[in-house]
This record gives sequence, structure tokens and C-alpha cells, in this order.
Amino acid sequence: MTRSHFFSEVRECLYLAIPLAAAQLVQSMTGFVDTVMMGLLGSQTLAAGGLGATTFTILLIVAIGMITAVSPLVAEAYGAGKTGRVRQVGQQGLWLAVLLAIPLTLLIWNAGVLLQHLGQAPDTVALAETYLRAIAWGYFPGLGFAVLRSFISALSRPRPIMAIVVGGTLLNIVANYVLMFGKLGFPALGLAGIGWASTLSLWAMFLATIAYIFSQSSLKPYNPVPGLFQFQGRIFAELVGLGLPIGAMIGVEAGLFAVTTFLMGYLGTVPLAAHQIVLQTAAVTFNVPLGIAMATTVRVGQLLGQQQVKALRLAGFIGIGLGALFMGMMALLFWAFPERIISLYLDIHNPENAAVVALGKRLLGIAAVFQIMDGVQAVSAGALRGLKDTRIPMLIAILAYWCVGLTSGCLLGFKLDLGGVGLWWGLALGLMVAAIVLPWRFFRNTCDYPISKSL
Repeated sequence: MTRSHFFSEVRECLYLAIPLAAAQLVQSMTGFVDTVMMGLLGSQTLAAGGLGATTFTILLIVAIGMITAVSPLVAEAYGAGKTGRVRQVGQQGLWLAVLLAIPLTLLIWNAGVLLQHLGQAPDTVALAETYLRAIAWGYFPGLGFAVLRSFISALSRPRPIMAIVVGGTLLNIVANYVLMFGKLGFPALGLAGIGWASTLSLWAMFLATIAYIFSQSSLKPYNPVPGLFQFQGRIFAELVGLGLPIGAMIGVEAGLFAVTTFLMGYLGTVPLAAHQIVLQTAAVTFNVPLGIAMATTVRVGQLLGQQQVKALRLAGFIGIGLGALFMGMMALLFWAFPERIISLYLDIHNPENAAVVALGKRLLGIAAVFQIMDGVQAVSAGALRGLKDTRIPMLIAILAYWCVGLTSGCLLGFKLDLGGVGLWWGLALGLMVAAIVLPWRFFRNTCDYPISKSL
């Protein structure tokens, strides 16, 4: 490998990663703004809104995980010059979005019953349910946008996605203010208004992406919307076969954080509110390596289609390195400015918030520890998806997040009476295992064995 090859691949990765990471980061600002505005209504609303947002988010990102199988399949077909297959994969991705949205929207609508059975306080559940029944109508467009985002990104066109997400986020912020506080003649909907604002934003981004695809003559050969009703059973089965382990892997990781959220709710409103603040902050920073992971999936998939084994190996490790570098810088910020971070969500000088602030500072210190590990495991998983290697990473995730992360967190939190701090150390241990094993898996697939054999 020459220096020119190295820097050339860095440029290729950054060309995709910067707009995708920026789009992820901007989109995460929706959750950040939602959390801040929930805090304006008090700790009780913040706890209930966090519970509702966690429930919706985990169900959305698990399904999106399945749908992101569109990205490696389209990238490989695009790299191999198979125009017809590119279009067909996009079409079957939209079919999958519809089939997933119907039952999961119904589940979100009735999630209040589930939350009560999980031991959440009845008044918190009742408030969270108003949010969930508003945002449930945004579930399908959220999935549809994820399909088209993966599709366009795999064709090396990430910048329009960034522009659409920026517009959708701005719309969400304005709609939050209008619907939450009852401006411009609308009733004051409180927490439910935040849910309706998110629904409006998700529909706007989905429809804007469709409009962009139709507006570009260069995308006409690949456009998946015309002929959408032509079901391709073989490609659909391939998409599901590849996507199920991806969705399961993301679900296992997201499930760890969701279960931790429920356990925090069991410990009380103060731990739940502190947890929501730190989790939302970590979610914001995580979106950058997540964008890098998407770019790495595309680069590895395109080079796989071109059968350039050395180049795709380099692309994978460059992506992993960039993810670790960024998260290292975020870890320093978490360590250095915990009070400033918490002050974005709550008035740290209000005595009523003192307990939440104190616990939040301790949790931010733990979150700083696992920032680098979180970046490494996320991009490593993206590199493996580019190789269409999804089943073994799913098993690795189960081992890391549930067998190690959740088990150790419960032991530390409840058996050793460390409470929320113990639960968060469990998160750190689970991520550490994933950050060790997943890069090793990518190394083995691309170095120790031929790719055709390892897959």
C-alpha cells in the first residue's frame, strides 16, 4: 500500500462519511431538541417523554437495521455495474418497509400496556402514551426514508440526504414550538405536540427524498418507485436474509439501552431523568461514527462488487480509525465539561434538579469511558455489513451486550447496590467486548481467509 492509496481512500471515505455523519448528527438534534423541550415542562414530563422516545426509537431502529441491508446490496450491484438489480433491490426495500410498518405501528399505539407490565409508574405511562400515539403515525415514513437514504447513499450521492435531513430537523423544531405551546392558533398539546411534530418531519423527509429521485435524470435508470408493485421474491428473500441479522444486532444493542432505561425507571424518577440526559448526549455523539459506518458499508460493498480485496480491507480499517478518532475527542469533552452538558437540558442552579445533576455528572464520566469503544464497534459492524457478513456479528452482539453488558450491569447495579452507576458500567463492559471482537472479525475475513470462504 502506497501513501497515495491511503490518502485517496481517506478522501473517498470522508466524501461519503461527512455528509452522512452530518445528516445523522443533524437528525439526532431532533431527539436533542425534543429532550430539551420536554425538560421545559419539568422532570416528570422529561421522564415520561424519555420513556416514550426510547420505546419508539428502539422499534424504529431495529426495523431500520433490517432495511439497511439495502445499502450493501445496492452498493455491490452498483460497483458491479448491474443497473437492473440496483433498481430491484430498492423496490423490495420499500416493500419491506410497508410490511414492517403495519404491525409495529399498532404496537407503538398500544405500548402503554407493555410499559405498565414493565413496572413503570402509571402516571408516567399515561403521559408517555400521549406522545407515542402521536408519533406512531410517523413510523412508516421513517422506514421509507431509511430505505431511500440507504439507496441513494449506496449510489455515492450522500449530500442530498444531508440537505433533506437539515430541512426536516428545522421543520421539527418549529413544529415543536408551535404544537407544544399552542402558537399560531393551534391548541397547546404539550408532550403530544412533540410527537406530532416528529411525525410531520418524518413525512416531509420521506416525500422530499422521493421528489429528489424523480428530479434527477441521472437516477432515472435506478429509480425504484416506477414498477414498485413488481414483487421480486428472490431479491426480497435475500434482503430479508441479510437484514434480519442486522436488525437483530442493532436490536440487541438498542435493547440493552432500552432495558437499562426501564431499569432506571424502576429505580425512580431521578435516575431515569439523569439517564435520559446522558443517553441523549451519547446518542448525539454516536451519530457521527454511525454515519462513518454507513459510508464504510458503501465503500466496502462497492469494492466487493469490483473484487478489489486489498482496497476494501483498507477502506474498512480507515473507517474504523476515523470513528475511534472522533469518539476520542468526544470523550475528552464529556470529562471536561459535564455541568455545561447537563445545563443544556436542565437548570443546574435549581435546587429541585440537584439530585439529577449530581447523578448525571457521574454517568457522563462513565459515558466518556466507552466513547471510543462505541465508535470502534459501530464502524466495524458497518465494515462487516459491506462484506454481507451479518450472522456472526449478530451472535457477537448478543454475547457482548446481553451476556456481558446487561448481566454485569444488573450485578453491579442491584447486587452491589451501585444503582444507575452500576447499570452504566455494565453498558461500558458490553461495548468493550464488541469493540474488541468485531474488528478482529473484519481482520480475519479480509486477511486470514479469502473473502469468498469467510462469507
